[in-house]
Amino acid sequence: MPTINQLFRLLKKKSIGKDRRSPVPAFDGSPMRRGVCFKVTTTNPKKPNSAVRKIARVRVTTGSRLTAYIPGIGHNLQEHSNVLVRGGRVKDLPGVRYHLVRGKYDFLAEEEGEFSRKRRRSKYGARLTREDKTI
Repeated sequence: MPTINQLFRLLKKKSIGKDRRSPVPAFDGSPMRRGVCFKVTTTNPKKPNSAVRKIARVRVTTGSRLTAYIPGIGHNLQEHSNVLVRGGRVKDLPGVRYHLVRGKYDFLAEEEGEFSRKRRRSKYGARLTREDKTI
């Protein structure tokens, strides 16, 4: 037989439930937000990985400041560049919970060449060519 306190605790747990923390709290419920870079820099991942990862500190239109990862090979970002920020953490960079979207505003898409990406427009902003559409 449960005690009175145990019953109260059980009722409280059922009525409230666990609150889920948003993975993208800086967006106020939006899937993406526009922002302005105020610092573009590099950082090293945590153990056991080793690299030089490119990141940007971004001031989003909601007013919050966040750290976003710069995907792809090479970039043209500098201070005061307008960018589009989407959610998505980088597992080996602590505190980086956002990605920048290529091909939108001042963040150029991949250049044609060895590392060009023709698909995944939402991430790299590269347009499909006529040859790619005939598959």
